[in-house]
Amino acid sequence: MRPCPALCAAVVVVLTAGCGTKPAPLNTPSPSPSPSLIGTPASVPSLIRPPSVTAARTPSRGAPSPAGSSRARTVSGGWEITVYYTAVERFHDGEPARVTGCRRLACTGGDDDLGSYPADFVQAVQDEGTGRTAAGAYLNWSYDVGFWLDTAPRGADGRRLVPFVSAAADPDVLPYGTRFSIVGCGRQDDGSVPPAATCASLRGGGWRITDEFTPGLGGDRHIDAYIGAETGPGFTDSDRYVTLTGARLAIG
Repeated sequence: MRPCPALCAAVVVVLTAGCGTKPAPLNTPSPSPSPSLIGTPASVPSLIRPPSVTAARTPSRGAPSPAGSSRARTVSGGWEITVYYTAVERFHDGEPARVTGCRRLACTGGDDDLGSYPADFVQAVQDEGTGRTAAGAYLNWSYDVGFWLDTAPRGADGRRLVPFVSAAADPDVLPYGTRFSIVGCGRQDDGSVPPAATCASLRGGGWRITDEFTPGLGGDRHIDAYIGAETGPGFTDSDRYVTLTGARLAIG
């Protein structure tokens, strides 16, 4: 999955052979929310993650009602589920790419030098919305902000992304804050049965919509589920990186 969002005009990535500068120290942002979308605090820019075909990728989730709750849950079929993740620099080895952007969260259209990173890592950050550098900082990206350095992977509301909780959707399909669980994984996009362990981990998540797609990459009955950091080279060829069709959600 993983649509490649259009690059923000204020962000410049120039491939340069031989650059290896590490990003400068971060200005730690004030504790703010994690994946946000709507109602973003004034000090935090609207960060819309690119999910995989999703938003990028970018880049979202929901949990069962507590015992005794009378809240009704609606089971809905025919959903497409894509996943997004945090890229990890040490698993990439492309030619160095110079990145410019913001050194802090509350900024848009910055042109500070953020350092050089493997080009395939930079591409993964644009596709998925977030990446962890070798120095331990996070290089995040949003179509309306560009690149910025941070202390955590973040969603549209500025809050930290939480694996198997944070999910993205178009806001007119599932509003921000909607909780849901995955009760049926359907099939992979090639028609095969999804790996049992992958389906079990997705079904076990307590999902909540806290993120949204880059405009044009979401669509009706499409969610993007955040599964955490990539675990090794070739992660997108692993069983964890899936596209599911005909999935069923319990919403509410």
